[in-house]
Amino acid sequence: MGSVGVQIVCVALGVLGLIGAIVCCAVPRWKVSSFTGSNIVTAQSTGQHQCKNYDSLLVLQSDLQAARALTIISCMFSCLSILILFCGADFTTCVENEDAKPKISLVAGVGLLLAGLLVIIPVSWSAHIIVRDFNSQLVPAAQKKELGACIFVGWGAGALLLLAGGLLCCFSRPKSGSSGGTAKYYSNGASAPNKNYV
Repeated sequence: MGSVGVQIVCVALGVLGLIGAIVCCAVPRWKVSSFTGSNIVTAQSTGQHQCKNYDSLLVLQSDLQAARALTIISCMFSCLSILILFCGADFTTCVENEDAKPKISLVAGVGLLLAGLLVIIPVSWSAHIIVRDFNSQLVPAAQKKELGACIFVGWGAGALLLLAGGLLCCFSRPKSGSSGGTAKYYSNGASAPNKNYV
């Protein structure tokens, strides 16, 4: 790989993206209540809010269940890719073969790219559904929702993972001294018989 510094930056970006994906999945703030129309919200003088947590994931809508499942898969891809990157990084001695290190870093980069996509797709999908329902005339005003903080955290985490994976894929090249294979050229005179066929 071109620089140890780029690998360290990719590790840092990958870890930050992993933390963001975990926060996005763990915190139940994908959609928040919207107060539209003539509804007025009054707060108690004590400033207390009453919230009811979901008792089960099965209570969630099917789109949120699928989005959380994809986010969990993204977290697993991120962890695995960061571990693979540590094995193939130039600043570690886990792998002694210098020719294999760029290939290992490339695999880690592809894994981080996949993890980034697996965060951005469900977050964008959920955001689309929230905006569509908000603008729909068929949904009552009391049931309209707005984008929660986890949508934005998910977009940021996906961008960090895509950036880390893209950097790794761009800078994971074999060293110029290593041979990726040798080409053998044969002359026609050596292998062809001297007879002329008609």
